[in-house]
Amino acid sequence: MAEVVKMPKMSDTMTEGVLAKWHKKVGDKIKSGDVLAEIETDKATMDFESFQDGTLLYLGVEEGKAVPVDTIIAVLGKEGEDYKAALAADGASAPKAETAPAADKAPAAPVEAKKEAAPAVDLSKIPAVVIRMPLMSDTMTEGVIQKWNFKVGDKVKSDDSLADVETDKATMDVVGYEAGTLLYIGVAEGQAAKVNEIIAIVGKEGTDITPLLAAGNAAPAPAASAEEAAPATEAAAAPTADAETADESRIKASPLARKIAKDKGISLTQIKGSAEGGRIVKKDVEGYTPSAQPVAASAPVAAEAAAPAAAKAAPAPVKIPEFVGVEKFTEKPVTQMRKAIGRRLSESLFTAPHFYVTMSIDMDQAIEARNKINAYAPTKVSFNDLVLKATAIALKQHPNINSAWLGDKIRYNEHVNIGVAVAVDEGLLVPVIKFADGKSLSHISAEVKDFAGKAKAKKLQPNEMEGSTFTISNLGMFGVDEFTAIINTPNSCILAVSGIQAVPVVKNGAVVPGNIMKVTLSADHRTVDGATAAAFLQTLKALLEEPVRLLF
Repeated sequence: MAEVVKMPKMSDTMTEGVLAKWHKKVGDKIKSGDVLAEIETDKATMDFESFQDGTLLYLGVEEGKAVPVDTIIAVLGKEGEDYKAALAADGASAPKAETAPAADKAPAAPVEAKKEAAPAVDLSKIPAVVIRMPLMSDTMTEGVIQKWNFKVGDKVKSDDSLADVETDKATMDVVGYEAGTLLYIGVAEGQAAKVNEIIAIVGKEGTDITPLLAAGNAAPAPAASAEEAAPATEAAAAPTADAETADESRIKASPLARKIAKDKGISLTQIKGSAEGGRIVKKDVEGYTPSAQPVAASAPVAAEAAAPAAAKAAPAPVKIPEFVGVEKFTEKPVTQMRKAIGRRLSESLFTAPHFYVTMSIDMDQAIEARNKINAYAPTKVSFNDLVLKATAIALKQHPNINSAWLGDKIRYNEHVNIGVAVAVDEGLLVPVIKFADGKSLSHISAEVKDFAGKAKAKKLQPNEMEGSTFTISNLGMFGVDEFTAIINTPNSCILAVSGIQAVPVVKNGAVVPGNIMKVTLSADHRTVDGATAAAFLQTLKALLEEPVRLLF
């Protein structure tokens, strides 16, 4: 009987996985223990082995795609066996997959019929106007409707804000510039719509808007040309003085275009919009030149007035050199690791009330001790190893720092498991040195080096990155003077270790050369108070300034 293979849960925090690579294809013979695929989790890329024997009958996920844990990714069975029954028995996946296209195709005929019939209806005579998702910035491709300020059936004015739209830069108002009844809302709150997609229709109450919806994106072209022609005719017939005194609030323009025009002192009545319905957008304002208006005017007085203005403006381009560049960028899908980093650190920073305590440590004795240790130790000891060992001893003396906030209780850990942040190309991994307080410097050094190598090679296992009670982030090797780190929840604290700086210090009343290292403790104020954090750093400072104490 065919058996389904589901996306496994490979770590405690994993909610979905990316099928990085299939090692087998449909029709291949599979044995128990064979590597079926490589799966990218929120912590590492790992091999996924088969636990069944048989023939690979079905692959349900393409390479590079992410699916939630427990989603069917493959089916194994006997050669020629009907795998669809197994899919159906596990949740009717196959029928859904097969019937979905049919359901999509069902309404296709009526839609096509409507599209064919649409030209027979004069859309300009329908007493309603389509409101589309406006282009609110140069980089905007879609907008999210955060909130509708009106509902279908409400009366709206031309200057009413119909909705709040979240763009890639800010949340802005969408003004319909039409008075009437809100007949249709095409996008629900919280949903995104592409630029120029229909989001609403405003018009006379009771109007049949079916032809407008059926026309979709075909309607704007003739409507725009008709609306652009009307302002052009009016501008030619109306005196210049009337145009200058027109009510700009009635002119269709984006909020950004209005702001730029106001900053430049340009009247919107002088600008011709290029967007739908003659709407003025940013590029229209930036591309507007004051000399264009007098040239278009037929009055001799206007032409004479334009001549001196043009003469004065002519030298400006010569003084300001123009550089033309090309805007380029590359977009890559967010990896599972980056998703996990973003999710967990955002939760930490915006949930745990962080506070920071910084202390300077004299590293002269630590430097001397390290040199002596490395002269005899089988494994070279780094400054990070010294900091890790000193931290482990200090945590035993300050159990409040070695704690975790669990919502309705606080856990005080009696064991010391220190996570060490390791930078990799894809992001950040935190292998854990378990029971660090009981290990020697050489043992800690060897373990840290082993974990760092595994992290770079993507060989770390989930159990090697779990169970930390405290975390250290060290940027000293990059020459960083000082920084703060975000707590690796549920830990209460994280220690940010900076580089050792050669600076003048005062010893015994004399200024002498010294070696100072700054450390900053980020602490969760729900479990740790300022005095507690300061006391912990005092202990850490004493241990590193007298490293012989690390041996006891």
